[in-house]
Amino acid sequence: MKAVVITRTGGPEVLDVREVADPAPSPGHELVRVEAVGLNFADVMTAQGGYPGAPKPPLVAGREFCGKSDGRLVMGYAQWGAFAERVAARSALLWPVPAGWGAEEGAAFPVNYFTAYFAFWKAGFIGDKLAAGGTRSVLIHAVAGGVGTAAVQIGKLLGVEMYGTSSSDEKLARMKKLGLQHGINYKQRDYEDAIKDLTHGEGVDAVFEMLGGEHTAKSVRCLSDFGRAIVYGSATGQKPELDTRLLYAKGASVHGLWLTYLSAKTELMSEAWQQLSSWTSQGHLRPVIGHVLPMEKAAEAYRLLSEGKNFGKVVLKII
Repeated sequence: MKAVVITRTGGPEVLDVREVADPAPSPGHELVRVEAVGLNFADVMTAQGGYPGAPKPPLVAGREFCGKSDGRLVMGYAQWGAFAERVAARSALLWPVPAGWGAEEGAAFPVNYFTAYFAFWKAGFIGDKLAAGGTRSVLIHAVAGGVGTAAVQIGKLLGVEMYGTSSSDEKLARMKKLGLQHGINYKQRDYEDAIKDLTHGEGVDAVFEMLGGEHTAKSVRCLSDFGRAIVYGSATGQKPELDTRLLYAKGASVHGLWLTYLSAKTELMSEAWQQLSSWTSQGHLRPVIGHVLPMEKAAEAYRLLSEGKNFGKVVLKII
């Protein structure tokens, strides 16, 4: 079968479409004929050699896919090996594609929406009844990306006051149509100063932080009293910087979120899917897809994501 292979560690140039052996499903797994796959920043990190637990190259790339299994259109999640014509996937991590969706939308759903859902859950916004007349607020970094667009859709359903950062006014304008109330162009204004001004010095109840480096501490400084920073990535490629003494003054906390780890928690994933599938069936959630490219242009897709030129999800067509 054909697959997108990470031939060695490096940038997009290390990707190559090659013939590889078909996967052999083990007990508890199903063979899926893949039609489309979703690209995530974790895939970029895997190619660069910076994703924890990934095998050394050469290996088949990808962790998110949509295709046919026993005649059903399903979407699924894997640690790697998804960017291929066939993938052997855990049955517990396969979900039916909502009615009216195509393979591209199915491929754009699992990583972004489960991550966004768990971010709100870790922040205490899900399963936590708000006081009468009360509200919650969140700062979402890279709000126009895959997780960001998913988070805005979910946040709108939860009645959350949302602040989002992005690199352009055009992207922020499009996000406001999705439900974002406050856009911050970080190229024009320091987002820490913006949050201070927009919240009249109060800060936000949560920050969804996936930048790393100095931004981890900056994000914590954006929090209100007893706020929570949900850390789920390091897009800058820099080690998160945080002096934990910064947490003392406001009783703030930092929570880690790693879908790779959570995906092994069957009961937790099932509870999340129950809510997400209810929202999708009601028409409230639908992936925002910015680019669809053939698998032969995987390097171009990786480059779009790594350079922040995407709006919403980048999808590769396999067949």
